[in-house]
Amino acid sequence: MMNEVHQAMGLSGSMGDDLPTFSLDVLRLEIIGPHENHLSVIDVPGIFKTTTPGLTSKSDITLVREMVLNYMRNPRSIMLAVVPANVDIATQEIIELAREQDPDGTRTLRILTKPDLVDKGAEDRIVELVEGKQESQELGWVVVRNLGQKDLQDSSKDRDVEEEIFSNSPPWNRLSKDNYGIEALRTRLQALLASNVRREFPSVRSEVSKRLKECKKDLESLGEERESPEQQRKYLLDIASKFQRITENALQTNYGSQDAFDEEPGLRLATLVANRNAQFSDDFSIRGHLYCFMSHGHDDDSENQPNTTATSPPSSVGACIGTDNEEAKAEREERESVTSRKMDSCSDIEDILHDRVQIQNSLTEGILPWIENVYQGSRGFELGTFNSSILPSVLKKQSAKWPSLAEGYICDIISMVHIFTSKALDISCGNQRLGQNILSFLMDGLIEKYRQALSMTDFLLRIEREGTPMTLNHYLNSNLQKCRQERITTAAKKSAISVEYGNHSTEECVRVSDLTQIHHMSNVQQTVQDIHDILKSYYKVARKRFTDNMCMQAADYYLVTGPAAPMKLFSPSWIYTLSDEQMEQIAGEEFSIRKKRRLLQRKVKELETGRKILL
Repeated sequence: MMNEVHQAMGLSGSMGDDLPTFSLDVLRLEIIGPHENHLSVIDVPGIFKTTTPGLTSKSDITLVREMVLNYMRNPRSIMLAVVPANVDIATQEIIELAREQDPDGTRTLRILTKPDLVDKGAEDRIVELVEGKQESQELGWVVVRNLGQKDLQDSSKDRDVEEEIFSNSPPWNRLSKDNYGIEALRTRLQALLASNVRREFPSVRSEVSKRLKECKKDLESLGEERESPEQQRKYLLDIASKFQRITENALQTNYGSQDAFDEEPGLRLATLVANRNAQFSDDFSIRGHLYCFMSHGHDDDSENQPNTTATSPPSSVGACIGTDNEEAKAEREERESVTSRKMDSCSDIEDILHDRVQIQNSLTEGILPWIENVYQGSRGFELGTFNSSILPSVLKKQSAKWPSLAEGYICDIISMVHIFTSKALDISCGNQRLGQNILSFLMDGLIEKYRQALSMTDFLLRIEREGTPMTLNHYLNSNLQKCRQERITTAAKKSAISVEYGNHSTEECVRVSDLTQIHHMSNVQQTVQDIHDILKSYYKVARKRFTDNMCMQAADYYLVTGPAAPMKLFSPSWIYTLSDEQMEQIAGEEFSIRKKRRLLQRKVKELETGRKILL
């Protein structure tokens, strides 16, 4: 049997086999029966200081010493310091080590073996040592006499009988029954164990409760058990409920309901979308047109106010700064432009999003020459009017920056929604790996939703830029009349004179004869001016209509609050469509987690049983 033990533990069975003699592993033997004692005995190797060639090494000396000390340091262990009676006890290191670990001697029982090998004349010294006065708390000595090697080979020899016979020989017959024999050792050990248990009982009970609490906490940190499809589906339904609650709070700006909104700014979806809507409207109003429209006086429309960085045409800029170079030119272009995208792309949906482009400021001069050039290249035999095809042509050119602005806007909204979905899943799951698992299964559906928003953007652009210019909004005629009135008023002011009335008030007046000069312009100029005014009036109506449609339809309906918004994909109905295999792939526990859970469950059960016993 021991040969099998040596092989299993990888220990040396004989000299010269190059295997270690000692191991930190423990060979455990359980002896069960109705008459066995309730105790565990750990037989550690004896401490030695001299190596044996072929068997032990210097590293073994350290290993054995540390092994013995580790067991001795345990305050609940009882130390049986076994010393042969035929050696100088004062030189036995184990006695000194026991005294260091147990200064009061309350858990150290010293055992003398081999009394039959004590030299003649030295027996009295051993008896005096055993029967001598001990410190008040010390447990003292017990002498045991075991069979020798020769006796073990004789089947007729009985260990207990031989020990009893030996106890009757002098001077060993002077020893008290409490200090001699295996029965005395057994009795003292049982009493010592009982005393030790009573002393340690409160701390053991406290430790068991503490360990039980820790195990339950560790078990709780693993989340709900999810080995069966039913457990996995219930687990996902709970996550979906948390996800929908986060989404609802995010869209209602109920940010105080959960700490996650403070920790993750990307979860404040309604605010992010509202701010991007406002920025989109501003960029579209300021830079959406290729040319700035002519202004004939006060105009509340912002497309005539590019921004504070707007400059004169490139030729005049070059004259102001002198010799230009590529670096200065690039810096100026960057200063005089904005990017279509305000957010970085998400890596997992980057392939469906449009690239970031620079949107230059609108040109502050040249709209009338440009319209005249288009008119000259498209005029027919119209009299006092212009070809109806001119307006769609100039509108498409004037709105050339709409696609970049609209695509950049909708891509930003898509990115916001995707980041929100990813973060909300991670928070709802409490596990990033699980959140990414769910996201990967939702990805095809999400991308389809994102493509619908992009397609809606393309549709709105085609309607506004390539369709027939059309509106029933009376604001068009109001804008057109306003443009014409402002042009007449501006021209009339050039001939105005100040007239003082009797009440000392002064008014600007225009003579009727001077009005005949106001409309003095050629037919081409008049037509170009009419095209400009109609284009300006219709452009304002179309721009506002388009920005509203983008925000309400492409963004809000398809991506944020609509009935088929991306966040609504992760729902109970979607979970019930999953097969058992898909459930396992998404919510199944890793092998290491399952193993840890079973171990903790077993520990909890054992500790609960132990606590019931202790109570």
